[in-house]
Amino acid sequence: MSAHSRSDAPPAPRAPSTTRLFLAIFPSIMLPMFLAVADQTIVATALPAIAGSLGNVEQISWVVISYLIAATIAAPVYGRFGDVFGRRRVMYVGLVIFMIASLLCAMAPSVLLLSLARLLQGLGGGGLMTSSQALIGETIPPRERGRYQGYLAAVVVSSSTFGPVAGGYLTQHFGWQSVFLVNLPIGALAGMLMLRLPARKGSDEDWHFDAKGLALFILFVGPTLLAIEMSQRLDATLAPALIGLALCAITALLLLVRQERRAASPLLPVSLLSKPAIWRSDALAACHGAALVSLITFLPLYLRVVRGASASESGLLLLPLTAGIGFGSLVTGRLVSKTGRTFVFPSFGLIISLATIVTLALASPYMAPPQISALLGVNALFMGTVMGVVNVTVQSAAGPRMLGAAAGSVQFSRSVGASLGTAIVGAVLFLSLSITDREAAALLGTMVERGPDVLARFDAAHRAVLEVEIANGFRAAFLTVALFTSCALVLAWTNPARRI
Repeated sequence: MSAHSRSDAPPAPRAPSTTRLFLAIFPSIMLPMFLAVADQTIVATALPAIAGSLGNVEQISWVVISYLIAATIAAPVYGRFGDVFGRRRVMYVGLVIFMIASLLCAMAPSVLLLSLARLLQGLGGGGLMTSSQALIGETIPPRERGRYQGYLAAVVVSSSTFGPVAGGYLTQHFGWQSVFLVNLPIGALAGMLMLRLPARKGSDEDWHFDAKGLALFILFVGPTLLAIEMSQRLDATLAPALIGLALCAITALLLLVRQERRAASPLLPVSLLSKPAIWRSDALAACHGAALVSLITFLPLYLRVVRGASASESGLLLLPLTAGIGFGSLVTGRLVSKTGRTFVFPSFGLIISLATIVTLALASPYMAPPQISALLGVNALFMGTVMGVVNVTVQSAAGPRMLGAAAGSVQFSRSVGASLGTAIVGAVLFLSLSITDREAAALLGTMVERGPDVLARFDAAHRAVLEVEIANGFRAAFLTVALFTSCALVLAWTNPARRI
């Protein structure tokens, strides 16, 4: 070939710069993810106002449970739909469902209708979470995914902790309906930003909807999460219902595995979960969710009941925990992109996280609140080494045709792990108190509502005994969190995928 012909050849297209990729992709997926995750927690602080307005206090927990069930079911479903029909199109469907459901929530005249609207809202929110994760794998080069998964992990944790704060403020100043109406302008902005995402077509596979697989999946997830929620009450009269739900879930799971192995276009490709890199990563996501969410759930109770901190003081003391997770996720993402290494970071990071949780369980009575806060910051910093690595590993192992299914499996695993972990920690806390002193177990609920001042009605000797018993109950709860972290550490050590 002559020099002239070489000079006339068109130059090779340049890959978009990292900055351009960030500005084009991340804002477009950050806001939908923020909406979906924040709505899991933003309602928590509005529940008393909702109960006061709509009544039926005994059913108010369904406002939270219905969203969790629907989002958990929707995660793998939207992931598979995105693989087939295209990610951006499916993401818009999820956003429209989410916004319509938000309006219905604000207009609901009863707890029953509000719970049904929350169920619909969860079906949209679960799709937003899974599609956002899968879009990282679809649009970002493999070596850069770690950085973006770190960014997204920081958004997830930040929005989880932002939710209760925003919910309390909105409820106090604008009424509980504003908790749902605020989603409409934010959702409209998210829809405009999503226009910048690449409109890629789905796969050309001969796909048939796996309706039987979806039905069995719902029969597995619904009873499982209901049983988890009921088990937290430690009520012996609920035992028959718990057994029935457990049998339903186990039967549905066995039939689901059988169905997915036979289906031509399975909703949950069993072939993915047969890969050690994927099933170990999913199990790690479940253990990480169990440890982190239960810690975030019960630390405010500990600070309130045992250390006598007010709500605002507890929030300040927990800031290092929430900030540390975000910062740890960002740093880990950059390190993964720079080195190509993956599980080396959680393999060492979880050792430090485990040590801090054990220290919290054994030494917290001898530590001042600022020292506890600093310890939580260290724990969170190294807890942040997990989720970005998990998402990158699962998406790389799944391949481009199954990115959505892979992202859905991680989201599903983390949701179930968080629910199960919180239920187990709560059961350990109240069971340990009930075994030691039933009076202390009953008193704990009163102290959560009214603060530690209720102990003033007891004489000094009796009060000292109760304080020690309640502190020991929380010690058992924190050791349970340490057990989840230990399982996560073993899974990080044994995952065969070490590089991307």
